[in-house]
Amino acid sequence: MTRPVHVIGGGLAGSEAAWQLARAGTPVVLHEMRPRRMTDAHRTAGLAELVCSNSFRSDDHESNAVGVLHAEMRRCGSLVMQAADGARLPAGSALAVDRDIFSAAVEERLGTHPLVSVERDEVDGLPPGDWDSVIIATGPLTSPGLADAIATLTGTDALAFFDAIAPVVHRHSIDFETAWFQSRWDRGSGDGDGADYINCPLDEERYAAFLDALLAAETIEFRDWERDTPYFEGCMPIEVMASRGRETLRFGPMKPVGLTDPATGRRPHAVVQLRQDNALATLYNLVGFQTKMRHAEQVRVFRMIPGLEHAEFARLGGLHRNTFINSPALLDGQLRLCAEPRLRFAGQITGVEGYVESAAVGLLAGRFAAAERLGSTGTAPPGTTALGALLAHITGGAHSRTFQPMNVNFGLFPPLAAPARLRGRERKRAMAARALDDVTAWAGG
Repeated sequence: MTRPVHVIGGGLAGSEAAWQLARAGTPVVLHEMRPRRMTDAHRTAGLAELVCSNSFRSDDHESNAVGVLHAEMRRCGSLVMQAADGARLPAGSALAVDRDIFSAAVEERLGTHPLVSVERDEVDGLPPGDWDSVIIATGPLTSPGLADAIATLTGTDALAFFDAIAPVVHRHSIDFETAWFQSRWDRGSGDGDGADYINCPLDEERYAAFLDALLAAETIEFRDWERDTPYFEGCMPIEVMASRGRETLRFGPMKPVGLTDPATGRRPHAVVQLRQDNALATLYNLVGFQTKMRHAEQVRVFRMIPGLEHAEFARLGGLHRNTFINSPALLDGQLRLCAEPRLRFAGQITGVEGYVESAAVGLLAGRFAAAERLGSTGTAPPGTTALGALLAHITGGAHSRTFQPMNVNFGLFPPLAAPARLRGRERKRAMAARALDDVTAWAGG
């Protein structure tokens, strides 16, 4: 009988790794410590719970690197992408999901698979020696015992950064005498009407007052060990972003371009957008409004936004610490720990950032571990693909001395072959087409 591969962590990366192992015919034991031990960020015990945004970002596979990664993962039979497609919500060209439906779908598929055993236990130290193949996919909140064991084994200090969470509002509490539905430039999702976001407009005076209140609000104080931990740029608290300059938000999450306020017929000075958060369309999250403000301050400041004066919050924002390892110095090209090759790493702990990127590394780790268990050598995806570019970056392409979390982007892809002299969108289209052509043979291999 084939010995099981142990996967530690039931988030997106661990769930995807377990699925890829089972698809290949390899038994897998998936260890998830919730609900026996909860974290500061999770609300449920569900597998693949989304703890921050409900968006997988752009689904444009023709000119966006994230969309290319979506398409590649679909071609690899990704469980995460299957569940996301089944839980999809209107979000323009982005892939947003109902987080409860998404998690339930992942849990149902894994829980009913004959080769998958889900064990609700905490692995609070180095995995036992008789676990000869292990994937550690413990995500942003690795349990302290396991984190300490990893640090001891690798001889390095754990690296860390902060992620912030945006608040969620009940739709019925939004004032639609002020707010309106519209996507930027009326670019909606699917066959919709191009009105996937709720928009709350601010004129110059109200923007200035909101900014003053935001900058003066009381925030959560860091403990001593947290003070030198940086933020991840892609998930920065709104008040930290605002401190960089009074116009920063107007060129960031509050940019009004592509929108017309029906009350005035003009583009507003600034706008706050809310994106659907569940299938019933009863909950909406404030896009880009991650925050570390104290809860009472969030209610006070966010109710200054026109249309949200009487907002009722289903969830307020928060901050949690992410842990990741220095993968370029520690992992080989198959995501194995050089110091102890029976251990593989996957997900955010490897230094990728984003739901899709985390799941993608889980997909790779699962395929590599399955090939190894079945007596063959896993082949890395071509470097011209989003999967291959991401893998190459974290296993040697990045400089270990300056390694920081990274989203997938076209800057990680090798240049187009000469004499291609394409620029801008045409260059991205060519790189996307090359990636999807090159991934097909690998995915079926």
